[in-house]
Amino acid sequence: MRKILKINEGWQFIKDCADPAATEGAVSVNLPHTWNNEDGYDGGSDYFRGSCVYSKNLNKEELGDGLHYLEIRGANSSADVYLNGEHLAHHDGGYSTWRVNLTGNLVSGDNKLSIVVDNAPNETVYPQMADFTFYGGLYRDVYIVTVNETHFDLDYYGAPGIKITPVVEGKDAKVEVEVYVTDLKEGQQIVYTIYDKEENELQKITSSDKKVVFEIKDVHLWHGRKDPYLYCCEAEIVEGEEVIDNVCSRFGCRTFKIDPNNGFILNGEEYPLRGVSRHQDRLGFGNALLPEHHKEDMELIFEVGATTIRLAHYQHDQYFYDLCDEYGMVVWAEIPYISRHMPTGRENTISQMKELVAQNYNHPSIVVWGLSNEITISGSTPDLLENHNILNDLCHEMDKTRLTTIASVSMCKIDDPYIQIPDVVSYNHYFGWYGGETDMNGPWFDKFHATYPNIPIGCSEYGCEALNWHTSDPKQGDYTEEYQAYYHEELIKQLFTRKYMWATHVWNMFDFGADARAEGGENGQNHKGLMTMDRKYKKDSFYAYKAWLRSPEEAPFVHICGKRYVDRVEDVTKVTVYSNLPEVELFVNGESIGKKTAPDHFFYFDVKNVGESKLRAVAGEYTDESIINKVETFNEAYRLVEKGAILNWFDIDAPEGYFSLNDKLSDIMSCLPGKLWFAKVGMKIKKKMDENKKDDGEKKSGGFDVDLSGGGGLMQMMGSFTVLRLTSMMGMANVSFTKEELLKMNKELNKIKKPKELRNK
Repeated sequence: MRKILKINEGWQFIKDCADPAATEGAVSVNLPHTWNNEDGYDGGSDYFRGSCVYSKNLNKEELGDGLHYLEIRGANSSADVYLNGEHLAHHDGGYSTWRVNLTGNLVSGDNKLSIVVDNAPNETVYPQMADFTFYGGLYRDVYIVTVNETHFDLDYYGAPGIKITPVVEGKDAKVEVEVYVTDLKEGQQIVYTIYDKEENELQKITSSDKKVVFEIKDVHLWHGRKDPYLYCCEAEIVEGEEVIDNVCSRFGCRTFKIDPNNGFILNGEEYPLRGVSRHQDRLGFGNALLPEHHKEDMELIFEVGATTIRLAHYQHDQYFYDLCDEYGMVVWAEIPYISRHMPTGRENTISQMKELVAQNYNHPSIVVWGLSNEITISGSTPDLLENHNILNDLCHEMDKTRLTTIASVSMCKIDDPYIQIPDVVSYNHYFGWYGGETDMNGPWFDKFHATYPNIPIGCSEYGCEALNWHTSDPKQGDYTEEYQAYYHEELIKQLFTRKYMWATHVWNMFDFGADARAEGGENGQNHKGLMTMDRKYKKDSFYAYKAWLRSPEEAPFVHICGKRYVDRVEDVTKVTVYSNLPEVELFVNGESIGKKTAPDHFFYFDVKNVGESKLRAVAGEYTDESIINKVETFNEAYRLVEKGAILNWFDIDAPEGYFSLNDKLSDIMSCLPGKLWFAKVGMKIKKKMDENKKDDGEKKSGGFDVDLSGGGGLMQMMGSFTVLRLTSMMGMANVSFTKEELLKMNKELNKIKKPKELRNK
């Protein structure tokens, strides 16, 4: 009978070491563990990337009789397994389960198991360039799986050995169950049993066949959040009365369709996919999460009302896919084929996709396999297109029940052949944050839909950053909670009302580690989350989604925005309230200033700002409270100050009528002198980037290759950035400027007169 032993306790860890026999400098750690749980999100793009050794003794006698497999559920990014100094296996890809047969190398008594894990730059393993931290370590559980000589397969891409394919036919379902068995002997049979959600036995088949079909009458459908009903199938290898090995897996019976006009259809009903993306890391832990962390994430995503999750940008923990099944989330699962196509990385995309599909085939929550993310950021190439066709065909060959998709970068043209490869398409758009205006989002999708009416289109990423900065006059790029709230109000109204969009995914549910980032005043993180990285604070935008996505029958609530924005200078201030109830009344110091209705769930009140005002919003039986306080001068604690910035906006000379580093790039380039100035600066930036490419591989790999040619799509997106903001963001491309360089650039801009239309703004 199969025995599964978790071996997370009592490992010896040596940092910056690739010698499996090393002992000097070892410290004791328990798994899950990452060596980047502190430096992975503190900024500077300098987190440790290299090899580290994990070692542990295994006693053969304590393991018992049978075949012994090491099961590693996540070792980022590459790993080598040694037993008693002998190299047994190598694995590339940091996010999936893989196994190693230790049996033939175990000796009597203690055996030294060593795993050398390496997250150093590597041109054959994805990801190598992306806006998130590539945490190193044995950051998920590790097991010893002991089985009989006859057993359900443990060698095929980390898969569970059982493959369940339900097909709904009217009110019934046929469920094909296929098992993969190693060394099945004469006289041994397989017993297949299906159980309902309450673990009652429904049907049993005993057979020597490795594939059987069940028929479930009046099948209970898995129907997303409304009814995430799960069956379970167990398979046992039996010989007489003895059970030799067993595996089990839950499954759900459902149909789905993605319609280019009506969006996502679940079990014949329109089921709008409106949700979030999720990165797996959190403050203090990096990616080495415990089960309670995964559970908390799911409960928060459920609370906000999401019907779908894009699990970006890699394979997530099996426990989290289980939670998606249980909570009824519709899932987009993908591999880390991201940002930069590497001709030397094709085999790794194939192996990671095989692992993703094989290991997750039975999850009813998953409906699409993601081929890549923003991979055309530097343009399409024949090799890139061929790689995608291979992956697309592979997914359809391994899984005939699901569709494929991509997350295309904004500047990828809609007629690029890349767009024609998958079954459905989504775009990452940041109009209103990385250039453009918020009102450009909806019309862009309308244009795509009109041009390609038969291709389902969705929005795979949209969002903007917010920290604890505040203003009564929110503007793009100010990193305030108020601008983020405004942005999401606008995007909700545009995206959620377009029925044809097959899915929308906010970027991101939680702030996450991105050590190369240097913006927003807290370096090392991407702050586009609806919640902070420690999961302790729900930003106002969280409640904007809750107001739209949670019904008042299910979870009635009212929320006053701006609770962290107390001190205000204006005589009359705007107070925003979110609620999923139809009417809100606002009280100021106990007196009602009126009731309002808002079909869009966003209620706005003008409040006289005198002294200290206690606000109380009432919606039905539900209330929320906050305080504002009249001040004569703006509280500078609310204004963005870049951490470690060479210059802040208030340090810059900006003579009236002339340009400065505080002006938008698009405005500067609207006149010929401005274009000439930027052409010269662009050459300097390119020179700095070329110098970095000659530098060590780690430095090169930490950031992005950026096309700063004036006509490029990326530049069009970034046109609304001030030059100062753009130079600070160049840190993600490992390009930095001295204070003297910035002041010289500003002095040059101060000589360029603004066009008349800009002077009169």
